[in-house]
Amino acid sequence: MENEHVPVLLNETLEALSVKPDGVYIDGTFGRGGHSAKILEQLGTDGRLIGIDRDAAAVACAQQCFGDDPRFQMFHKGFEALAEVAAEAGKTGKVDGILLDLGVSSPQLDEDERGFSFMRDGPLDMRMDQRESMTAADWLATASQEEIRDVLRRYGEERFAGRIATAIVTQRDEQPIVTTLQLAQLVEASVPRKEKGKHPATRTFQALRIKLNRELEQVESALQQSLEVLKPGGRLVVISFHSLEDRLVKRFMRYQSTADHLPKGLPVSSEGMHAPMRLVGKPVAPGEEEINRNPRARSSRLRVAERLAA
Repeated sequence: MENEHVPVLLNETLEALSVKPDGVYIDGTFGRGGHSAKILEQLGTDGRLIGIDRDAAAVACAQQCFGDDPRFQMFHKGFEALAEVAAEAGKTGKVDGILLDLGVSSPQLDEDERGFSFMRDGPLDMRMDQRESMTAADWLATASQEEIRDVLRRYGEERFAGRIATAIVTQRDEQPIVTTLQLAQLVEASVPRKEKGKHPATRTFQALRIKLNRELEQVESALQQSLEVLKPGGRLVVISFHSLEDRLVKRFMRYQSTADHLPKGLPVSSEGMHAPMRLVGKPVAPGEEEINRNPRARSSRLRVAERLAA
């Protein structure tokens, strides 16, 4: 497979999805198809897999690898279009499993021209969907110092956000910030204390990527849409890589698995109300063997919820 990479928590994901030969599944983050390939291996002739990705390179990979498979259908969209895709495929309320493998993919990190990595010199792009017009360089050139600081704090949980924002605005007045190493070196020079084992630019790059691609908003939207897409007994399986994503997933699944959401004091009984989902197992982290094989899996967490009958 072109640009092959190792899918994270692969066996755990397949177990969580509990793939049935005649089931219908959605891989909302196709990437380079590592998870999809294994799902297809477990599907029979009546099974169906729907792939979604907003990255044109991922769509091209899907067509090359699985385009001739009648069980597979690919959509060039973001996973926030989950309900729209299911409706177009005629599978609303009929899906047995949804997989969301959140964050940036290994091929995106490894391709210099995509601008996601502070370890590789390339244009400061960071667009997951290259049909979008604004790059990270464009945003840094126009955002106010306060906006930059707030984004670094909110999405990167960067405690030196103020220092970094000041340095960015000062630098751009002298010379535009247009490459990844240019930004990474600027951040490194701005941070007075370094975290052991972590590059000083890690949080800044994460924050800019999340902001530019509206990642958290899209996660929230997709999670909510999963309720109308899944059939009773269908599984929602989500892999997250940082605390902001994982917090959203954890809160959503916990809330949807609790029946009583009525505000206190209302003259209405919650008796007879049913939670729309139930939690399946505990959060799963990669084992030592997988982390040694694929260090990028280190921070991953897998959570599972099952749709219940209305």
